[in-house]
Amino acid sequence: MSILHDLVQDIPIPKMVKIKQSFDDKQIDDLGSELNNQLEQKGLESQIKPGMEVAVAVGSRGLDRLVELTKVTIDYLKKHGAKPFIVPCMGSHGGATGPGQKAVLEHLGVKEDVVGAEIRSSMEVIKIDQLENGLPIYVDKIASEADGIVVINRIKPHTAFRGPVESGIMKMISIGLGKQKGAEACHQLGFKHMAEHVPAMAKIIIEKMPIMFAVATVENAFDKVAKLEVLLPEEIEQKEPDLQKLAKASLPKLFFDQIDVLVIDEIGKNISGDGMDPNITGRYPTPYAYGGPEVTKMVVLDLTEQTEGNANGVGTADFTTQKLVDKMDTATTYANGLTSTVVGPTHISTAMPSDKTAIQAAIKTCNILDFTKARVVRIKNTLEIGEIEVSENMLQEIEENDNLTKLTDLYELKFDEEGNLV
Repeated sequence: MSILHDLVQDIPIPKMVKIKQSFDDKQIDDLGSELNNQLEQKGLESQIKPGMEVAVAVGSRGLDRLVELTKVTIDYLKKHGAKPFIVPCMGSHGGATGPGQKAVLEHLGVKEDVVGAEIRSSMEVIKIDQLENGLPIYVDKIASEADGIVVINRIKPHTAFRGPVESGIMKMISIGLGKQKGAEACHQLGFKHMAEHVPAMAKIIIEKMPIMFAVATVENAFDKVAKLEVLLPEEIEQKEPDLQKLAKASLPKLFFDQIDVLVIDEIGKNISGDGMDPNITGRYPTPYAYGGPEVTKMVVLDLTEQTEGNANGVGTADFTTQKLVDKMDTATTYANGLTSTVVGPTHISTAMPSDKTAIQAAIKTCNILDFTKARVVRIKNTLEIGEIEVSENMLQEIEENDNLTKLTDLYELKFDEEGNLV
């Protein structure tokens, strides 16, 4: 590896400054009361018969206050005489096994003794129909046998396609409830067609399965619930596009249109399904999504502990580190690509010996004449961009943007003896 060190050792890393990025932080404080009020206003108690079994579909994403949303929903159903239970609603996540998916929910805090309902987790599905093009539509067998189904999810932009409905309730119904087989079916013809397949599959499931209602949230730039809506089955298709627009407007972002080098300290499935949110980085796994900054070279330094070796997304970067590669669980990572059919993000990008050499390699290859003037942005991960670091050459833009505040003087990045950031 010494040749790699030799090739980049003279590349200068610019001085950095810490800045604050300001976003709208409006949120719902008493979320439980808001959810209870909406559930009561919808007149749902007339649908709930004493003793009926209701499957509450809960996904693998780290929704804000997921445990509270789940418990309040379960308590409401119990109050009106139902017998709710939880089904994991997460496609192929959790290693595509029943125990694995239950473990994912428990890791998120959704435990039987906490929310007051049993978790029934299986990968068995039934085929209920198919689209005109032949794509099969699957539903979790356990949920299909319940007297009612409730879906809880956050609505936000997808990372691989664009459409009126992207990541939210309809995707949860079509892909999440379909488990591994449903996820594979919906991805079979690629993300080019997902904007049509997701709602088409969801509409058929809503027609054929006893969907009672959905609990939909939209989060602000700090991943706190800013809006909550309880949707009846007939409202989902009509109202989700408007919530999607609100979610896009609420997204956090980097307030720089062009970046020579973007350094990301950590990626992981707990950060984003893509390891890092492409809506923040501007780097998408498919050509069917767009938006965000123009980034010439991107560096990913490490994995989160919570991702447990799943390095999905590392292939979207140009450079990574050997320490990340050493932590990578290739089987878990590659399973992502085999399910989604998008294998680029599971490739291993050019792995350098250390953080320092990875950053230097990105600067060396970012196609500018004067490396001392490189526009470098460093973030911890794509969930935490309230405070970031930017290079000296970007100071003027900070002064000109009301959303940006300089927090420190310029300083050199510090590395340990191995060349890793301290």
